[in-house]
Amino acid sequence: KAMCSGRLQTGLLVAGYFVYLLVGAAVFQALERTAEKQEKMAAAQMKEAFLQSFRQLTVVEMEQFMKNLTEAIQNGVYPVGNESQLEESNWDFSNSFFFAGTVVSTIGYGTLHPRTVGGQIFCVFFALFGIPLNIVFLHRVGKMLSLLCKKLGKFLYEKGMRKKKIKFLTLLFFLTTGILVFLCLPSVFFQITEGWSYSEGIYFAFITLSTIGFGDYVIGKQSGRNYFSYYRVLVAIWILFGLAWIALLFNL
Repeated sequence: KAMCSGRLQTGLLVAGYFVYLLVGAAVFQALERTAEKQEKMAAAQMKEAFLQSFRQLTVVEMEQFMKNLTEAIQNGVYPVGNESQLEESNWDFSNSFFFAGTVVSTIGYGTLHPRTVGGQIFCVFFALFGIPLNIVFLHRVGKMLSLLCKKLGKFLYEKGMRKKKIKFLTLLFFLTTGILVFLCLPSVFFQITEGWSYSEGIYFAFITLSTIGFGDYVIGKQSGRNYFSYYRVLVAIWILFGLAWIALLFNL
């Protein structure tokens, strides 16, 4: 009964956690997408006006153009290419889910953030309840993984191995397995998908899973590259389980 109850609690926690992220992604998308489209249209008009009259611009007008351009880039709007890019949104569902994941995991790259008043207020409450939920989720996943450690240790103990050696081998096993699954293999994936070097993929993976999150490397931002649907959703899930692996290492 206790085992069934524990599994039920774990199932409900996992389901509730992902429902929380999905709802958050949908709300962020609804609040931010319209405002972003307006900002993109304004940036496109600014670019068009500049191209038509850049030879007659004064120093003051040129400074204002550079200021507007800098603000647009800081807000995630890149006024390059043709008008078809106006239809692409940083707040589609995949990006919104990725953003929700980076909020509750406290990574916070800083390259995508809410601009509307409603989005900013919702982000405060979403993080207020989401960060503790994320901690509980990581603790439960880490607890499940620690059971694997105990089973491995019990198996080695039955084989006649000493406890100190068992602890060392258990830690070594989960360390090497985690490095392979959460650092080495994803870096190959990022190398192919993003066009980064392998060392850049390793760097991004470590900076992300350590929750440092500088924001100098962010997935899905390379202009001219075609990313498959829900690419960022998969990366968000990789982040969540990668954080659980790191929590397990701390426990060990």
